[in-house]
Amino acid sequence: MSYLMKGVKCCSPVNQVHKVTGTLFKSHTLKNILSLNEQQFKISRKLSQLSSEKAKSYTYVIVGAGSAGCVLANRLTEDPLSTVLLLEAGPKDTLLGSKRLMWKIHMPAALTYNLCDEKYNWYYHTTAQKHMDNRIMYWPRGRVWGGSSSLNAMVYIRGHAEDYNRWSREGAIGWDYEHCLPYFKKAQTHELGPDQYRGGNGPLYVSRGKTNHPLHHAFLEATQQAGYPFTDDMNGYQQEGFGWMDMTIHQGQRWSTASAYLRPAISRPNLSVAEKTLVTKILFQGTKSIGVEYVKNGQREKAFASKEVILSGGAINSPQLLMLSGIGNADDLKKLGIPVVCHLPGVGQNLQDHLEVYVQQKCTKPITLYNAQKPVNMVRIGLEWLWRFTGEGATAHLESGGFIRSEPGVPHPDIQFHFLPSQVIDHGRVASTMEAYQVHVGPMRSTSVGWLKLKSADPNDHPVIEPNYFSTERDIWEFRQCVKLTREIFAQKAFEKFRGPEIQPGNHVQSDKEIDAFIRQKADSAYHPSCTCKMGQLSDSTAVVDPQTRVIGVENLRVVDASIMPSVVSGNLNAPTIMIAEKAADIIKGLPTLQEKNVPVYKPKTLETQR
Repeated sequence: MSYLMKGVKCCSPVNQVHKVTGTLFKSHTLKNILSLNEQQFKISRKLSQLSSEKAKSYTYVIVGAGSAGCVLANRLTEDPLSTVLLLEAGPKDTLLGSKRLMWKIHMPAALTYNLCDEKYNWYYHTTAQKHMDNRIMYWPRGRVWGGSSSLNAMVYIRGHAEDYNRWSREGAIGWDYEHCLPYFKKAQTHELGPDQYRGGNGPLYVSRGKTNHPLHHAFLEATQQAGYPFTDDMNGYQQEGFGWMDMTIHQGQRWSTASAYLRPAISRPNLSVAEKTLVTKILFQGTKSIGVEYVKNGQREKAFASKEVILSGGAINSPQLLMLSGIGNADDLKKLGIPVVCHLPGVGQNLQDHLEVYVQQKCTKPITLYNAQKPVNMVRIGLEWLWRFTGEGATAHLESGGFIRSEPGVPHPDIQFHFLPSQVIDHGRVASTMEAYQVHVGPMRSTSVGWLKLKSADPNDHPVIEPNYFSTERDIWEFRQCVKLTREIFAQKAFEKFRGPEIQPGNHVQSDKEIDAFIRQKADSAYHPSCTCKMGQLSDSTAVVDPQTRVIGVENLRVVDASIMPSVVSGNLNAPTIMIAEKAADIIKGLPTLQEKNVPVYKPKTLETQR
């Protein structure tokens, strides 16, 4: 008590006020300083964040370095003021900068290796197909620089002029043949030189086969004996008939979009490319796309686009990424806990593909590729290719083929043939067992339509793929025709000196019921998935992008790849996908669209006969 009293006594009221005031002043100053420091720290952190975002900000961010993405990366960086970031989930298509060391991609004859290798391949599978004996179908898709153009069979087919006129009628205004042909030509340098249909100055080199194989000649002769015309350019005036096929092979090497478009642009200072980078989400401010989130080396990062994000992941990855980002059927997204940015029910719908079947015949002469597939000969072929890019390794061997109509009344071809002087079993995953030749044959405009949906909100999970194959009577009838018409060609005199017993379907398969059963057991995808982000008018509730390739209902977001086709074209899809990207690049850059009017296209003299 005395201690307290002493303390009070020695503190005068004036001193007390001074001390309290001083303490308050110091406390207030300290708070101000701390508050100022905190604000400065926040500003510094914000500036650092903005600086980091600026460092990772580009004019365009392109998702997918595949058949379309490589084209866009090249064309958009032609403007030195535009910066582009190209993101690819897979690796480069070279090893230590060498194509030879990555021979499995660049040697044309080695194509089946990567069709079966998860390293460069998304390795998709469908649901069990209830109309095809519950078979789960294998769908290889490229996951590498060049995308599926680094995995495919290098067949360059554009489809028919009427496919593009149909697109226009389906709502893709400005995508008719006269507006698409100039972009096929712009992309292409054909080894036979330019003409009204071929290009002569484009980055995509296109060539014809060089093997002069007797079985290819026998096939073409047999088709004429069966009453079909010869066409000297199925990508030109006349698709209908049989002839020599164009291929994306240049100087004995696969000429993917990575070779044609990406490598020539890679040294540009305004192009950045990242491989082994999985884009997991599109970033939005409201409904405005501002960038993407991606995972690289296990780290989650962001990249921003001042103008646009462009999806070029293909018919599976592009709709998958849209849905993961909140664009799709709102009910489906809510079930997976994905916040809805835009209800767009057409995303993942309208899935279309080509099915094909192999009709195989034993060959009585040892002239097929059977011997070439023996280990000793494979080494010899491989060494020649590695040394000079020549020989049997320098072609995919699918050098002849054609297009016919399935029946009278069909206005343009709806069945496609690829001829191969060899036997393929299970996508090439099983070695050939005998001297044989085969035709890959299938309908081009099947009426079965499927869909794909997310399995989960995890970007690493493959989506659920339901192509709904063989779900219409028309498709079953067309396939039956495919087998019957192929057998008729193989029965012609031109094959007499080569023809052994039929391996597949086999002579025991004769009735319609037996043929249908064979097709259900043996038909497989021709690897042409498409149409899952359909292009159309705003009034079409199933459309995903408008004719300018902009995603409907949001801003600064486009899709440019095979997914935007309104309907599948009558032929292989790589050439049309490259054309789509060439045309889209002009749209994005605000350039006037190219057009060539009144280019003649063959029409049959009468539709009263099938040929």
